[in-house]
Amino acid sequence: MSDKFLYALARPLLFSLDAESAHHLTLPALRRAAALGLTGFIGKPAADPRTIMGVTFPNPVGLAAGLDKDGSYIDGLAALGFGSIEIGTVTPRAQPGNPKPRMFRLPAAHAIINRMGFNNGGVDAFVANVQASRFYQGKQGVLGLNIGKNADTPIERAADDYLHCLEKVYPYASYVTVNISSPNTKNLRQLQGASELDALLSQLKEAQLRLADLHKRYVPVALKIAPDIDSEQIKNIADALLRHKLDGVIATNTTITRDAVKGLQYGDEAGGLSGAPVFELSNQVVRGLKAELGDALPIIGVGGILSGSNAKAKMEAGASMVQLYSGLIYRGPALVKECADALR
Repeated sequence: MSDKFLYALARPLLFSLDAESAHHLTLPALRRAAALGLTGFIGKPAADPRTIMGVTFPNPVGLAAGLDKDGSYIDGLAALGFGSIEIGTVTPRAQPGNPKPRMFRLPAAHAIINRMGFNNGGVDAFVANVQASRFYQGKQGVLGLNIGKNADTPIERAADDYLHCLEKVYPYASYVTVNISSPNTKNLRQLQGASELDALLSQLKEAQLRLADLHKRYVPVALKIAPDIDSEQIKNIADALLRHKLDGVIATNTTITRDAVKGLQYGDEAGGLSGAPVFELSNQVVRGLKAELGDALPIIGVGGILSGSNAKAKMEAGASMVQLYSGLIYRGPALVKECADALR
């Protein structure tokens, strides 16, 4: 029985639940199935290694951050055949995130709106979960650890939170992602401004080099940016990435625009919109970054990938690899292999 067929059966049940409840049903079930060795029917991509940011990825299709905020489900997610798994966003201290309901499906647009607000158990619990996973213990693949700031940390002290998290996650990461682009933490996107970004990246780079020396291992650091930026902002961000010698950029996070979902149920809910409506927005940012960066810095393309041809288009726009999230909700695990096959 194929994973595609099984997901076609499961999807109506999952979609009958509210989005967050479905999430809390699916991930523990996947973890249990993986622990019992029951995920063998899931089609795995053929090996197609790519070296990006100095890290060798078994294939160029990764899981985007946000699905597993605490690193509680790493082994279950690893069974889906991803070339990398990115977990988080984690913050220094535990926080509940925004009040529920805070996640909404818009099936007519193949979209999701979320305003989760970095709900997580804090960086110490996060690191303990990473260490406990078979994936980490067996060095089974590439693990990205995504860091953010607490909601109640004033924006002028944001760097302290990122530095604290970087220090904690560094020894366990294949790469670290610095998330300054969630629309669900007040003023966070301010950090994409030229002077704020300069200050943050210079401190992060200094800490990265110090930690590389301390742990005798260089861990790449990538910056995750928003799709809601113009060509001048793209140029400023690209200049800052090159100046501070960051290792990569992830384009993009969710959008705050609503043109594509006007008139749909939940279309005017606050939060970040992901899925099909962000596809072309993120491609524009990828193309803009590619024009500015050339081959100096790899771009990881994420946003609205719901098919193998979408993954291909993201690479043609200038990405070195892609990440999935909302597409998994709509298409199920078969999407991973479909995208990997299209990119091979």
